[in-house]
Amino acid sequence: MGGPPNSRSVVAAASYEARKFGIRSAMPCSKAAQLAPQAIFVFPRFEVYKEVSDRIREIFLEYTDRVEMLSLDEGYLDVTFNKRNIPFAVTIAKEIRAEIFKRTELTASAGVGNSKFIAKLASEKNKPNGLTIVLPDDVIAFIDPLPVNSFHGVGKVTAQKMKELGIHIGKDLRAKNIDELVQHFGKMGIYYYKISRGEDEREVNSCRERKSLGAENTFDQDKIDREDLLQQLREVAIEVERRLKKEILPVKRSLSKLNFKISV
Repeated sequence: MGGPPNSRSVVAAASYEARKFGIRSAMPCSKAAQLAPQAIFVFPRFEVYKEVSDRIREIFLEYTDRVEMLSLDEGYLDVTFNKRNIPFAVTIAKEIRAEIFKRTELTASAGVGNSKFIAKLASEKNKPNGLTIVLPDDVIAFIDPLPVNSFHGVGKVTAQKMKELGIHIGKDLRAKNIDELVQHFGKMGIYYYKISRGEDEREVNSCRERKSLGAENTFDQDKIDREDLLQQLREVAIEVERRLKKEILPVKRSLSKLNFKISV
């Protein structure tokens, strides 16, 4: 999903079929077309996605008010105390997946665990349309073989640094003592030490505060006219203003980003 393959657009999302060819989100559409010439590019319909996302969130709220949406299609639910008094989280996960399919005809994957860290990893385990349950006694066995770059809070740079330290999977990370991890990763070393043992104290935050809001535009062709660029900047600023008013958000800092190339 993205713009035309001959444009400067990037891939917003890739189907599982496309991923088999190495296509990933944020990849230039031109490169995606090279990897899979037979790929079908579909233009995004964000209003439709938002409407469906709201319907899915309504399903979540039928079970618990403790819902933390991470994006349009992903969220955490704390069902310890739920509205239907269902004793088992796995039962709720099954019901929600069935209800999502019934109302939207979309499949959903779910992960059941005793923390956000474990639930997130579990949800990624059997995609698409899968359900993974990790019992408390199985947490370490579940974490140990997983690559560290699949862990929340481990980005590309950190994963590379861990690789240089001989840390490739969860078991390697768990073998490191806390002092060594703090030495190399600062305060995050404490977090890595804990998650390698399945410890995650983060609670589901149903009032998650949005930290930033923005808008951007990628030109099909290079622009060199100053007035043209200023007009484009005005249009982006107007769009940001519209979104701020819609979300009723205050402005603490404004940042403009411009990508350019220099020919010599």
